Amino acid sequence: MDTMIINQQSKVPYNRDLQKIIINVADTVAKIAGLQKDSELSVLIVDNAYIQELNFIYRSQNQVTDVLSFAMNELSEDEPDCLSPENTNILGDIVISLEQALEQSQEFGHSLERELGYLLAHGMLHLLGYDHESEDERKVMRDLEKKIMDKVKLER
Repeated sequence: MDTMIINQQSKVPYNRDLQKIIINVADTVAKIAGLQKDSELSVLIVDNAYIQELNFIYRSQNQVTDVLSFAMNELSEDEPDCLSPENTNILGDIVISLEQALEQSQEFGHSLERELGYLLAHGMLHLLGYDHESEDERKVMRDLEKKIMDKVKLER
């Protein structure tokens, strides 16, 4: 799994430990999901103001959120197809507010690393087509999230 990470915020210190969490969780999700080795993922780390703007533009919700997922295989009619090198599986983009992740980690009483890992796992599952609209979907997604978090040793 090739994971490209861009930290575009300066409100919460971002370091190599957080980067390792992102890579470890992404690789674990890829392994559990049976993704091909040359799969690609883009992760953008932002602050609350930036993610709120994206949430408004793409979801018409003018509020802060913690994670947004933009799957490459869910293009709308207005979006052009993206040509990728042969045999490359481009999953899409995940945008995480590190500022919101820190707030939530404090609220839930666990580490920023755990919250960041969870948000990435959650976002990747959305890229893979999982959702939590119904109770059955929610249970499947939560079970997978727990499996991922246990595997990367970021349990509650």
